[in-house]
Amino acid sequence: MIIKQFVAGQLENNMYLVLDEESKKGVLIDATEMLPELIEASKGYDIEFILLTHGHFDHIMGLNDLKKALNAKAVINKNDLIVSDNINEFTRLFNLPDSVPPTYEKFVSDGDLLSVGNLKIKVISTPGHTEGGVCYEIDDKLFSGDTLFRESVGRTDLFGGNFKKLENSVKNKLFKLNDKIEVYPGHGPKTTIGHENKYNELI
Repeated sequence: MIIKQFVAGQLENNMYLVLDEESKKGVLIDATEMLPELIEASKGYDIEFILLTHGHFDHIMGLNDLKKALNAKAVINKNDLIVSDNINEFTRLFNLPDSVPPTYEKFVSDGDLLSVGNLKIKVISTPGHTEGGVCYEIDDKLFSGDTLFRESVGRTDLFGGNFKKLENSVKNKLFKLNDKIEVYPGHGPKTTIGHENKYNELI
């Protein structure tokens, strides 16, 4: 498995290309912006899915363009459609231009398993930052979106946010995972479950 990280947008979002070298298939996690270097890095691979961790504008603004460029299907949890469909209620808060709300080809729920080449992708529902927030576990890597950051967690003061739900998602789902699992968040540097279990003082 190859992971290529790209940072984009006003809020310095992380996007991740996750590639299976053997099958030449892969996925993109989150879709802030269509970067030329991302498209170049995907050449030679069939990117089957764009996996959205949640529906906030800064994670989906580039989705329409990336779907076309990569010929990939967009995937989200249905509980975040209300957030995604109202993308411009959020962009206006940050003085950004309006976007066309994206459409999705596939919806996932807690415990779903996706197979892309040799990649086995487990969906973990983690409501709190948004009602439909999910993390994606691939082997010993966790793509946590805005649920869990290095020594921090996602904000819960926007529509759909709920700190009690976020606390439950982190404590009773993510912190039950193997301590050695590497965490690739939606913003900022990567970490591990073990490090967060020990040092994350927000939960």
